[in-house]
Amino acid sequence: MKKLEVYDPPMCCSTGICGPKVDPVLPRFASDLEWVKGQSVVVARFNLAQQPMAFAENATVRDALEQEDVACLPLVLVDGMIVCRGAYPTREALAASLGLSLSPKTLVPDDARSCRCCASSMGDKVQGSSCCG
Repeated sequence: MKKLEVYDPPMCCSTGICGPKVDPVLPRFASDLEWVKGQSVVVARFNLAQQPMAFAENATVRDALEQEDVACLPLVLVDGMIVCRGAYPTREALAASLGLSLSPKTLVPDDARSCRCCASSMGDKVQGSSCCG
């Protein structure tokens, strides 16, 4: 299972809507992370102001901070490797980094999962059922 880690710069919250000036990228990115979670990816997010030890304990993040200071934030890692630094990636970039498809999954019902109310051999609608139209 893939793991996505986000190391945010110091801010009051991850959505960015609690400050005086809303950065439209933050709510979009929060939505994209929810989409990633729905794709069976483990997501962890850390805020420098609230969880500084998470930054200190990760050697990759610590090295980036030592080399670039907070200019490297946000840092986005996939399975421990930096895939984006200094900006929040788009959903398309996240999908590419994680090997995910952006196309929606199409569910095609098979005969075994067809509407049970229409399952009589004559195709008669079951009394009181509304699923057959």
